[in-house]
Amino acid sequence: MNVFDRRAVRLHRDRAAADFENFDFLLQEVAERLLDRLDDLTYQFPLALDLGCHTGELGKAIKGRGGVETLIQCDLSERMTAQTPGLKVVADEEFLPFGGNKFDLVMSCLSLHWVNDLPGAFLQIRQALKEDGLFLGAMLGGDSLFELRNSLARAEMDQEGGVSPRFSPLARVQDVGNLLQRAGFALPVVDTDVITVSYGDPFKLLKDLRGMGESNAVHQRRKTFTRRNTLMAAVEQYMTDHAGPDGRVPATFDVLFIAAWTPSANQQKPMVRGSGEIDLGDFLNSQDT
Repeated sequence: MNVFDRRAVRLHRDRAAADFENFDFLLQEVAERLLDRLDDLTYQFPLALDLGCHTGELGKAIKGRGGVETLIQCDLSERMTAQTPGLKVVADEEFLPFGGNKFDLVMSCLSLHWVNDLPGAFLQIRQALKEDGLFLGAMLGGDSLFELRNSLARAEMDQEGGVSPRFSPLARVQDVGNLLQRAGFALPVVDTDVITVSYGDPFKLLKDLRGMGESNAVHQRRKTFTRRNTLMAAVEQYMTDHAGPDGRVPATFDVLFIAAWTPSANQQKPMVRGSGEIDLGDFLNSQDT
């Protein structure tokens, strides 16, 4: 699978790096929610990796949480890592330069949705972790920006008679859970948070996406600018379909949160199928009475 133009992903991040602090609000919010999940654990993770670090939002927020003593941060964009304090390296999520069994914890915040080979990336993450190591990740899921997607699709169909690939395909909860198991992780848990951002108009959303480095990087994307009449029709459609009484419009970000462990002999194991002492049918019947 080669859906995404990784060179375009890097160039978009390079372009966004200098002014990224003015557009990192979503990344900061998701980073805090990801670290909240780390706070729920009693484990200690002395050596950690931040995969796709952008300008170090996770590193700035972690402050020793989870017992992290050393954090290695890496990103595809050299300009992003240049803005990142602490230990950092330029590295591609698809080709990790780390040996096996190195890290107690690997984290990734809003970066893996641009990876072509997600099963391969999960496998490399699992191999980089020590036994009983933890992978914590957050990535955009399938319903993200559905308002913008639908509005652009309808406008392009009306104005140009067809729809071009403007948005990347995004994974869903079940997909990610299955891929984690295929990669050899134990006890995978995937849940979703919906974050809704309010905008005065869709143009501000488009500016924010560019400032985040989240512009279209699909290989089959159109290489020319969007026609003005198509763009204006999409904005009008967005306002018609989604504007609230105050005239503002929502932008929905569907964020998938991942927690999975590398296998270890001392981990809790699921019970053998059929070993339960209570019949499910009897239990359900008892609830009806």
